[in-house]
Amino acid sequence: MDVAEAIDRFIDYLRFERRLSPHTLAAYRRDLNVLESGIAPEDRQDVRCLTRDTLREVLMQRMKTGLAPRSAHRWLSALRSFFRYLMREGVLRDNPAEGLKAPKKGRPLPEVLDTDQLGALLDHAPNDPLEIRDRAMAELLYGAGLRLSEMVGLDLPDIHLNEGTLKVMGKGRKERIVPFGGAARKALEAWLDVRQGWLSDASGQAVFLSQRGQRIHPRTVQARLKRWALHHGGGVHLHPHLLRHSFASHILESSGDLRGIQELLGHAHLSTTQIYTHLDFQHLAEVYDKAHPRARRRKSATGKS
Repeated sequence: MDVAEAIDRFIDYLRFERRLSPHTLAAYRRDLNVLESGIAPEDRQDVRCLTRDTLREVLMQRMKTGLAPRSAHRWLSALRSFFRYLMREGVLRDNPAEGLKAPKKGRPLPEVLDTDQLGALLDHAPNDPLEIRDRAMAELLYGAGLRLSEMVGLDLPDIHLNEGTLKVMGKGRKERIVPFGGAARKALEAWLDVRQGWLSDASGQAVFLSQRGQRIHPRTVQARLKRWALHHGGGVHLHPHLLRHSFASHILESSGDLRGIQELLGHAHLSTTQIYTHLDFQHLAEVYDKAHPRARRRKSATGKS
């Protein structure tokens, strides 16, 4: 069986037995057509001629032309499915795509806001009791680098206003003590005054409450932060992890103390925290490109760069 016939049979199997959508079928067809066009003409005559080395060579050629790691993973997944089908049909005894590895996917850098953007967002005076609460939540997420679940789970005994510290229950039920600054303390004190009027039998010791007097839900926090940014921050999409990422990035820029940031964030492994070093380097590289006279690209006499 030649490669073209094998691909047609596989697509028919996906269409009639698996009943996959036309969009998915088209994606499989594109990926397998790339395989067919990438191999030597003599290898196209018999699908059994395809070896792991052949597939690896096609993959390497695709990577040289700029194939993204994510796309390479998807392409290899399509090949594995294709060859598993051929094994099921008795055409092949082994799957030549098994064991092939694409380059590691680049870990996306977290989005952060700079200090001026955050200042412009958080310095707005609250308009009502709801916004007093919302500002306190935002200040605490940024001021202490909390996860959303950690902030929602805060109880009154966890807050030590005089010391400016919080007891936080992090991942794996691990407790840690984190500091928070004056802006967060002021916003928190304003909220605690308002909180007295929101109490109900279901309030318990929860720090942040809904209007019904219950512990606030994470989705409510997300929606309220989005609303705050819409009303006070223009086009910024404000969410809890953005505030946590900004906290870590700004502390690193000022201190360079990666171990300290690991403790503050409650990361079990330093490797998790190290992503912020890439953020910091990215920031420094941008500063260099803008400031260094030999880094800036000069325009030619014709005005073209």
